[in-house]
Amino acid sequence: MIIRLLSAALAAGFLAAVVVTGLELTLTSPLIVAAERYEHQQTHQAERGLPIVLAHAGHDHAAPDAAPEWQPGEGLPRMAFTALATLVGAVGYALLLGAAILACGREPTRQVGVAFAIAGFASVALAPGLGLPPELPGSEAAPLATRQAWWVMTAAATGMGLYLIAIRRSLIAILGGLVLIIAPHVAGAPQAPEAASELPAALAAQFAARSLAISFVFWLLIGLGFGWAWQAFARGPARGTAHA
Repeated sequence: MIIRLLSAALAAGFLAAVVVTGLELTLTSPLIVAAERYEHQQTHQAERGLPIVLAHAGHDHAAPDAAPEWQPGEGLPRMAFTALATLVGAVGYALLLGAAILACGREPTRQVGVAFAIAGFASVALAPGLGLPPELPGSEAAPLATRQAWWVMTAAATGMGLYLIAIRRSLIAILGGLVLIIAPHVAGAPQAPEAASELPAALAAQFAARSLAISFVFWLLIGLGFGWAWQAFARGPARGTAHA
């Protein structure tokens, strides 16, 4: 069972990573590069002596004598690290998806995989994105630890709420699920400090929309891939036995 789970997760993760990496490099990476140009312009203004303190979305700018954070080089190295990060994330999420399907007592098929993948997208991307949309470099944001705590709370509450609504299905469970889904948004996401930013709002909105769309494709491929791989790996030994 564990070997089959790992094998299906690797297959689904690889499929999702190949497609989504291409989408990221085509649709979102150019927007990140454009946003970094605005961020660098603001940094240069600060270095010329303007009274500007920048702390954007986890990109805190240190003093001029501090060592800069390591980043992959432009071109092929950046593409390679993007692909690697996507692959690791895809395999990890595929493992979680498969474990959730089995824990709920469902047989992993493509239809079941897609249904659970949509729930995963809603929990991990859509619900948190309503309060904390995907951000470009140079965007104003609340402190990283606060945002991470709200993200974890929202993802967990949404996932549990969907479980109560879709799996338990009793009236009390449905009401409790709705409360869990709504509660993080009633509490409110951490707000960014009010500060001027040269980053165009249209660019940030385009990045958020494309990121969520890519995330949906990412989860959909994980669900389809896991369901297909789980069934395919089950048929393999049977075929070998039949020909013996």
